[in-house]
Amino acid sequence: MFVDIDNASLAMAGSSLPGDQPIFMINLLRYRNEALYRDKSELPACCGREAYFTRYVPAFRKIATPQGVRPTWLGSVGALLVAAQGEAWHDAAIVRYPDFATFRAIVLSSDYRREAEPHRLAALADWRLIATTEVQVPADLQPRA
Repeated sequence: MFVDIDNASLAMAGSSLPGDQPIFMINLLRYRNEALYRDKSELPACCGREAYFTRYVPAFRKIATPQGVRPTWLGSVGALLVAAQGEAWHDAAIVRYPDFATFRAIVLSSDYRREAEPHRLAALADWRLIATTEVQVPADLQPRA
């Protein structure tokens, strides 16, 4: 079941996240075997992973980089040690946004909806997006060097 961003989720997150600090979005990605475009039939056929990295990521960067957004980590999922039965992900990524308002402005922008979103929708069979903030660990609980 594909889950996507909706206005209710954006409103709920916007009311629960602090407005004045960076947001780190954790992306869990499962790619389609073949990218499935609704309105982009002129594009050559490719697998979901290729559509994501060669089409979605460049379009997203063009929109998001000027806003101070930067990827911080990307990794291939090797094993799920604690997960729901049947859950499977290919990659995980963490992207840093200056704040939640920047994230919201990007995903609601006409540029994102026109230039990036169609590639994300075509590429992904499923996706999870988790908004997180950095936690300040008390000094007495920090690892010792």
